[in-house]
Amino acid sequence: MRHEMRKGDVSFPCELCPRRCGRRPGFCGAGDSLRVFRWGPHFGEEPPLTGTRGSGCVFFSRCTMKCLYCQNSPWSWKGEGVDRTVPELTAIFRELAVKDRVENWNLVSPTPYLPFIREAVHPLLKEGIRLPFVWNSSGYERVETLEAYRDLCDWALFDLRYSRGETAEAASSAPGYVEASRAAVRWAWERLGSRAAGTGGLIVRVLVLPGHADEAIENLAWLATELSNEVPVSVMSQYTPAYKAVETPPFDRGVTEEEYESVAEAAADFGFENGWVQGFGAADPKLALLGENMPVGRGVVR
Repeated sequence: MRHEMRKGDVSFPCELCPRRCGRRPGFCGAGDSLRVFRWGPHFGEEPPLTGTRGSGCVFFSRCTMKCLYCQNSPWSWKGEGVDRTVPELTAIFRELAVKDRVENWNLVSPTPYLPFIREAVHPLLKEGIRLPFVWNSSGYERVETLEAYRDLCDWALFDLRYSRGETAEAASSAPGYVEASRAAVRWAWERLGSRAAGTGGLIVRVLVLPGHADEAIENLAWLATELSNEVPVSVMSQYTPAYKAVETPPFDRGVTEEEYESVAEAAADFGFENGWVQGFGAADPKLALLGENMPVGRGVVR
C-alpha cells in the first residue's frame, strides 16, 4: 500500500485504518487537507519517550475512533485545529528538532494524515535532520498500513483498550477493534521489539476503564501468553469522565481503587517488569494533560 500524492490532489480513496472507508472524508472526518491542533515538547509521556528534553508531540485533528470518554474531543470529535500545508508541517517538525531539541517526533493519532506526514519530513531527512518517530495510537490500525509507513514508526506507542468487541463498539464505535489492535501490537513486537531506551520499540498502554478492569486483565493475559511478558506495558489509572461519558454509565465515574489494584496486581502476577504502573488517583480534570484544557497552537505540556 502506497498513497502517491500529486501537488494539489490528495483525494485518494482512503483505506488507511481498519474501516477502509474508500473516500475522504470518511468516518473520521479528515478531508483533503492536513489539520493540526497543537504541537510542542511534552513531558507527560513514558520516560524513554520524554527523556530530558521532552517528546515532540504533534496532535493531529480527527480520529479513527469515537470514544465516549475522549479527553481530546475538541479536536478528535469536533475537528478543531488549523489547516496546514505540507511545508508548514515541515516547519513544525524542524522547529521541534532544531529549536526545541526534543527527543523524538511524536505523531499523535497520525493515521488519517500519513501521506502528508511522509511528504513533510522528506526534505528534513534529505538535510540530515532526523529524530525517532513515535506512532502514538489507539491501536486501531491496519497491519498493511503499518508496513507501508514503517519509515514513520521507530516507537510504537499503542493502546490495548478492550478485549471484547461489544465494548469497543459501544464505547468507541470501533468494530473489529480487538482483532485490529492485537494484530497491530503483534506487528510492532515482531518488527520493533523492546529496544534500548532512546532508539525505539513497542510500548503498550493499558488504560483501566470503570466497570471494565477485567478487560484490561484479559489484555495483559493475551500479551503474556501470545507475545511475551517482556513487552513494556504502561498501566494507567488516569481515566477521567469526559465528553459524552459524563452521562453514560459506567463511564460517568472514575476507576475505583479496587478495580485499579486488580489490574496492577495482574501485571505483577503475569511477570511484567519492563514498564510503568501509575499511582492510583492520577486522574485530575484540572491537569493540562487533559486534552479538553489544551488551547490550539504551539505549547509545552509538563
